[in-house]
Amino acid sequence: MDFNALAISFFNVINEMSPYILLGFIIAGLLHVFIPEQTLLRHLSGNGLKTVVKAAAIGIPLPLCSCGVLPTAVGLRRGGASKAATTSFLIATPQTGVDSIAATYSLLGLPFALTRPVAALVCAVAGGYAVGKCDPDSEQKEAPKPAEEFGKDSRPLHHKVIESVRYGFVDMIDSIGKWLVIGLVVATLITVFVPDEWFVGFREFPLGAMLIVVLIAVPMYICATGSIPIAMSLMLKGLTPGVAFVLLMAGPAVNFASIVILNRTQGRKATAIYVASVVITAIVFGLLIDYCLPAAWFEPRTLAAHGHCHAHFGWFESACSILLALLIAYSALKKLIRRRDFARAHCNVMDNNLNTPENMNVKEYKISGMNCAHCRASAEKAIAEVAGVEKVSVDLASGMALVEGDASPAAIAEAVRNAGFDLSPL
Repeated sequence: MDFNALAISFFNVINEMSPYILLGFIIAGLLHVFIPEQTLLRHLSGNGLKTVVKAAAIGIPLPLCSCGVLPTAVGLRRGGASKAATTSFLIATPQTGVDSIAATYSLLGLPFALTRPVAALVCAVAGGYAVGKCDPDSEQKEAPKPAEEFGKDSRPLHHKVIESVRYGFVDMIDSIGKWLVIGLVVATLITVFVPDEWFVGFREFPLGAMLIVVLIAVPMYICATGSIPIAMSLMLKGLTPGVAFVLLMAGPAVNFASIVILNRTQGRKATAIYVASVVITAIVFGLLIDYCLPAAWFEPRTLAAHGHCHAHFGWFESACSILLALLIAYSALKKLIRRRDFARAHCNVMDNNLNTPENMNVKEYKISGMNCAHCRASAEKAIAEVAGVEKVSVDLASGMALVEGDASPAAIAEAVRNAGFDLSPL
């Protein structure tokens, strides 16, 4: 095994991406803090084309992965957003984001970085408009309240900036850090160990290769940023840019978890339109790239991942890579500590010798549908807001929730369902 080639390939790719990823995280934090959810909701309450376009335009820069966007969209839907606008938002958001657009430019170049949000916009508008025409809302939802009724954020500017940095460098890393590492590792393994001739035959049949990519990408989970190094490694092995683009679109937008939740909240017809819109648009844009646009536009910006031995690591890029690695390590350590603390609390509740009045007031629940840290935080927040809940702790790995207080199980279950998940008592 050529460990030297593996290391050089991995570090070259992460050095190319890390400055743009960190920049994207900072912008993501600013968007999160300075554009509240209620502002989004005011623009998503209609059924017309204008509302669908606004929903897509709002969703494109937001840095939410395909599972992280689900509780956000469910909350918007229950708050008054139309089914058409919610579908448009759901399609546009996970395919792009300021972090993934920046990372796309770093590895794949400006044409890819521009085509990706354009395709997401077209796909989202088409899907949302189709839902509005074929499966409109059966009843008119109550119009959202004006933003003034919710009060303004009166925190000082420096507090908002600190919160933006915390969200970008902590919450965002919690949500996509693992998937980014997986994407980098998979791309490195493909680059170093897969022979170039394996994919040569697919160049003659791009449509067939796209269909295969769809069959692989749709059921699996991969975030918009994590899909970038994989797409680049496939191109370097001989697959066409159009095939790589299908992976960039279909992989982040659709997976089994999102299909299940969408089927419950939006209905079977809207879910079918959602999946069909993503798949058809991805293939159409893939064919457009391969047959109608200059191939030189879509060559990767770097051949670093191709295993060259003479690597050059600039000090700035290396510093960004080290910072990104430290942030990912910090996130992993936090998760381990949280899992340990949760396991201890769970053992205390289950221990018959500790059946004190305090422990008798703790109930256990099983939550299904969570896939990332954003999902866990949404479920935990939903439970914490139920009247009677004094303390709540949710474990992402097991799906277990420990709830302290006298809140009714029915109220907790309803809050979790409104957040886009399922819950059952143990």
